[in-house]
Amino acid sequence: MSYSVGQVSAFAGVTVRTLHHYDKAGLLSPSDRSHAGYRLYSEADLVRLQQILFYRELGFPLDEIAAIFKDPQVNPLERLRARQRQLGEEIARLQRLAEVAERAIEVQRTGVSLTPQERFEVFGEITFDLSYATEAEVKWAHSQGQREAMARAAAHTKEDWRRLMGEAAAWRAELLAAFDEGEPSNGERAMDLAEEHRSHISRWFTSCPPDMHRRIADDFVADPRAFALVIPPSQQRPGLAAYTRKAVHANAARHAGGRTDFEEDR
Repeated sequence: MSYSVGQVSAFAGVTVRTLHHYDKAGLLSPSDRSHAGYRLYSEADLVRLQQILFYRELGFPLDEIAAIFKDPQVNPLERLRARQRQLGEEIARLQRLAEVAERAIEVQRTGVSLTPQERFEVFGEITFDLSYATEAEVKWAHSQGQREAMARAAAHTKEDWRRLMGEAAAWRAELLAAFDEGEPSNGERAMDLAEEHRSHISRWFTSCPPDMHRRIADDFVADPRAFALVIPPSQQRPGLAAYTRKAVHANAARHAGGRTDFEEDR
């Protein structure tokens, strides 16, 4: 039997435009023509369409589907296994995002509600980039420390945030002074400031052992959004993020009784 474009569109659940697109792409061309010249699909064509729709449902791009059909050396089973792995990774990523959204909802429910004016009074120039916060949540989704930090942040009162940010501002001023005065990043003053920062995190958010502190400091150099949570862009200097990271690593080495990996002072 042969079927018209309209019939195939109706029972396959695809638009006529999609069928025309598959035809132009060389994926599926009607095998027959009616006496009046209309295109007709054969039973074999419908089998091929079913295969195309199956691959499309799994997210295969059209060019990859065409390669599977055209190249006899292509192993469809290997392609399907690869796609299965990709889908598994995507499912895990979406699950982590769903957990992030759930925690964000809880923060909104239990967190301190601040007006824009109050927010500026408390946080000043320090801004929280939502994209960075979301990525951090996904990155550390299975970290007990991350969960604890989120829970404690949600429980802070407005007065808690004022005290927290006041401490951070005082520390920031000391760090900038040390940097501007040429203090070495592996010197006592810089390492003591790194230790103050580590203690600040432990006091207000979550226990921060030296190894964790090193990972946090690594982000200062790798991602400007992370360093902006510590030093607002208007107060940053060239090399300051790297200086802070070196001081943190030097302090971690001091805790371990070893030597820092950084040779240079700055």
